[in-house]
Amino acid sequence: MRTFVYDFADGDKDMRDLLGGKGANLAEMTRMGLPVPPGFTITTEACRAYLKLGEAPEGLMDEVAAHLRRVEEAMGRRLGDAADPLLLSVRSGGKFSMPGMMDTILDIGLNDTTVHGLAAAGERFAWDCYRRLIAMYGATVAGVPHDDFERALAERRRTAGVTADSGLGVADLRDLVEEYRFIYLRHTGEPFPQDPRDQLTGAVLAVFRSWNTERAEVYRRAEHIPDDLGTAVNVMAMVYGNRGPSSGTGVAFTRDPATGARGVYGDYLPDAQGEDVVAGVRDTLPLHELAHLDPRSFGELTHAMDLLERRYRDLCDIEFTIEDGRLWLLQTRVGKRTAAAAFTVAAQLVDEGVIDLDEALRRVDGAGLARLMFPRFDLSGGPVPVATGVPASPGAATGRAVFDARRAAAAHGPVVLVREETNPDDLPGMIAARGILTGRGGKTSHAAVVARGMGRACVCGAPVVVDEEHRELRAGDVVVREGDLISVDGATGEIYLGELPVRPSPVAGYFDHGLDAESGPLVTAVHRLVTHADAVRRLEVRANADTPQDAARARRFGAAGIGLCRTEHMFLGERRALVERLIVAEGEQEVEEALDALLPLQRADFIGILTEMDGLPVTIRLLDPPLHEFLPSLEDLLGATSDHERKLLAAVRRLHESNPMLGLRGVRLGLVVPGLFAMQVRAIAEAAAERVRAGGDPRPEIMVPLVGDVRELSAVKAEAERVLAAVKAEAEQVPAGVNAKSGRAPTTTDTEPGLPAGGFPCVPVGTMIEVPRAALTAGEIAGEAEFFSFGTNDLTQMTWGFSRDDVEGTIFPAYMRLGILTASPFETIDRHGVGRLVELAVAEGRAARPDLTTGVCGEHGGDPASVWFFHETDLDYVSCSPFRVPVARLEAGRAALPHRTSTSDTR
Repeated sequence: MRTFVYDFADGDKDMRDLLGGKGANLAEMTRMGLPVPPGFTITTEACRAYLKLGEAPEGLMDEVAAHLRRVEEAMGRRLGDAADPLLLSVRSGGKFSMPGMMDTILDIGLNDTTVHGLAAAGERFAWDCYRRLIAMYGATVAGVPHDDFERALAERRRTAGVTADSGLGVADLRDLVEEYRFIYLRHTGEPFPQDPRDQLTGAVLAVFRSWNTERAEVYRRAEHIPDDLGTAVNVMAMVYGNRGPSSGTGVAFTRDPATGARGVYGDYLPDAQGEDVVAGVRDTLPLHELAHLDPRSFGELTHAMDLLERRYRDLCDIEFTIEDGRLWLLQTRVGKRTAAAAFTVAAQLVDEGVIDLDEALRRVDGAGLARLMFPRFDLSGGPVPVATGVPASPGAATGRAVFDARRAAAAHGPVVLVREETNPDDLPGMIAARGILTGRGGKTSHAAVVARGMGRACVCGAPVVVDEEHRELRAGDVVVREGDLISVDGATGEIYLGELPVRPSPVAGYFDHGLDAESGPLVTAVHRLVTHADAVRRLEVRANADTPQDAARARRFGAAGIGLCRTEHMFLGERRALVERLIVAEGEQEVEEALDALLPLQRADFIGILTEMDGLPVTIRLLDPPLHEFLPSLEDLLGATSDHERKLLAAVRRLHESNPMLGLRGVRLGLVVPGLFAMQVRAIAEAAAERVRAGGDPRPEIMVPLVGDVRELSAVKAEAERVLAAVKAEAEQVPAGVNAKSGRAPTTTDTEPGLPAGGFPCVPVGTMIEVPRAALTAGEIAGEAEFFSFGTNDLTQMTWGFSRDDVEGTIFPAYMRLGILTASPFETIDRHGVGRLVELAVAEGRAARPDLTTGVCGEHGGDPASVWFFHETDLDYVSCSPFRVPVARLEAGRAALPHRTSTSDTR
């Protein structure tokens, strides 16, 4: 028989798969002797069984009853006892934290009888707990709209003339319980359940079901959490933070989750239950105020925080309740944090001797590093904020104000989601928004925790009036209506009208210019961890760069060369007319004249790029555009009057293709348009000769695109080698002053001394593997190719049969919703399909040519998850945009570490 239920004393922090993160950590705190209320955890296995069967697995509720008896013995109270009832909390707890996404029900065990027994501890307290239970149970278990309860509560506050729930008296709360019971009956057709054990069973099964709510599924997709894990359920004896001024509840962080700074951070609410803090429905006190309100509990809390940080070797957050001056710990976990805090805390823990650099590197990631490189607001113009709230999640966000999550999710263009407070149903809008602004809550509210996890700028608890019904925000005399531009600074909490200019991130500045005397702890931490990644990684990181300026930036950002130089990008702007001239050329002489005009321009381009990348490889892809991209549209030429326009019209008609991305491009273009690739190869070779003559160390590589058959590559390679040999001979043999001809146009050697023998660089010729047939015949192609570079953009497009330009806005949303895809295969490599082709091509290519160099130059080269795959597949390098080079360097180092699991998991 499987065991479905574990007492807290029976587990530990390493049982996350079975007990979920919350249950495992409750067990660990219990083992440490910390003050945890008695309770037990129902396993994730039980949840998976329930979701499969549609009912509780056999024996589950019997186990629950047995463990409940132990809780009753430990607390000296019984569930349902009329005189002194035991009440229970029922909370979810998956392996990975999903804040607010699944359900919690507090005060299980109250009914019309036991409420009077609880009232011995205070009438107001008892009726407040009862109304909370009906609302939570009604919304979570019975599906009663939560807003109906909220409207009744707001109306009761209004008639009582108070602004906060704590201002309601006993009579108000009694009346509110009756209103809630009527709301429950109206929606369900049944009275609120009075049997405490029925309440417990309903609550447990509702938490199981909450694993598959829409908001939970959306969150898992956003955080890449598997759908088949299920949630554990934690059942715990209730302790009460709402028993008066000597009670309260809060959340504590052992370090600042926004910056990583050492200290005591968090929120505290006197006379409240825990959900009041995380829901953000009341403005909290800073945690350090507890030192004045209850010095003894504050001292016990800080001691526990120190113990937990040492045990977990990381920043921890802790939910706690104080009941009549007695501290109880309800939860701990490795705390969610911003990217800045992740890097800073990891470096601090290394300095403190708690972890080593390998472990520190495991605790950061490329996605976080990318967020740190985003720009920030430039406040040099002296803009005045209209309000300042709690800086809950750093970032600079500007967008149109939107007061409803659904409209934010459907909006076109950047938006800032504005809410009084967010709740889990707002998740789609939070994902879509650039920034989040709430009128309530603090650093531990739902909005703050979710925003930090997703890297969204967030300001909470702003001193503004958020009128969601009329879709406007009021800050003093300032009114912001839906659609108005606002800017929020999640690092300072400031809110501005309109759009603000931005300034570069100091982290991006570090990669551009290096460390300096003003580099702060964040930049220093990034430097240490990226440098360590460089020391341990096996994969080289190159850059995709098409201009000398891009090449220079890539080198500053740490690129070990250029993995993709797209020559078609050199023919845009004014040069487009020269390409048009080539396309409409009639006869061999006109073609040759058009190519002669392009040659010196290409040569100058390559000289500039090879100069910036001196001593490093530069992989230059021969021309690969569909030719229609260089021609006007048919509609633009229908009224052609000049001879040139009529020639263009004829060319457009002649070159028209139903699917240009599968038509005349890549190697096919080079074979169909004689001399085109030869001109490019000559420009590369002459640029290399010029660099050698200038004392440089050029290392060009020629890449032939879109090869599907080895014979295509053979034909182009033979032509390329003839041109390379000719240029080499000219460069080595032509003495100064000789007026030599290159065969089509003057060369750079016309008035220069010849190169010494052996001075001309070796120029390998390889191919881009982007056609599935090339991957399947890689062994044959490797007989000709000296290197492979996987063009994963086109390889994904052709393997899936997806048109990248069309599917991301049409098919993919439905596929994500249906669970067919968990991520776009154009963003993260499809390991099972496209990845299999890569593995096959690498294996067969190296079998045919053991010294074959392999790399990837598609956009996946900068995607963190894909970098791990390419490391595992034993590629030699990845190539990505210059801005993503630091991200790839970091992830390549993380992928190379010997142990890939970490005690820290902040998802």
